[in-house]
Amino acid sequence: MDTLSPESRHKNMSRIRSKDTKPEKVIRKVLFRAGFRYRICDKRYPGKPDLIFPHYYAVIFINGCFWHAHEGCRYFVFPKSNQEFWKKKFERNKARDAENIKYYKDQCWRICVVWECAIRGKNSRQKIERVTEQIIQWLELPEEAFLEIKG
Repeated sequence: MDTLSPESRHKNMSRIRSKDTKPEKVIRKVLFRAGFRYRICDKRYPGKPDLIFPHYYAVIFINGCFWHAHEGCRYFVFPKSNQEFWKKKFERNKARDAENIKYYKDQCWRICVVWECAIRGKNSRQKIERVTEQIIQWLELPEEAFLEIKG
C-alpha cells in the first residue's frame, strides 16, 4: 500500500528529471577533477549517454536502480500501485538500454554502465573513489570494451 496519496505521488514522481541527477553529477565532478573532458547528454548520440568521451570512443551510462529496474538491488522495489503501467515502463526502459548498448557495440565504441547502488549508501566516499578508479583504468586501458559497475 502506498503511503502517499495519488496526487502527492504524482507530484513527487513528476519532479524527477532524466539528466543532471545526483549520481551523474558526482561521477562527472570526480572525472573532471581527474582531468577527463567529456560531453554531457549530447542529442547527437543515440540514447543520449550521460557522459561521452569522443577521444576514447567511450560512453558512460549512469543508471538509477529504480528507473532501470536493477534486479536484485535493494534500491529497486517494484511499485505496489498501478503495477501494469510500471511493468510496461520497466520493460521499455530495459529494451531501450539493450538497444543503446547494442548500437554502441556495433559502432565499436566502449561502454560503461554505472549503477546508482555502486556509489550510494554507507561509505559512499570510498565507493565513489573505487568507481572512479575503475572508470579511469577502463578509459586508459582500451582492451576492455564493456564495463558494468554494480554495488
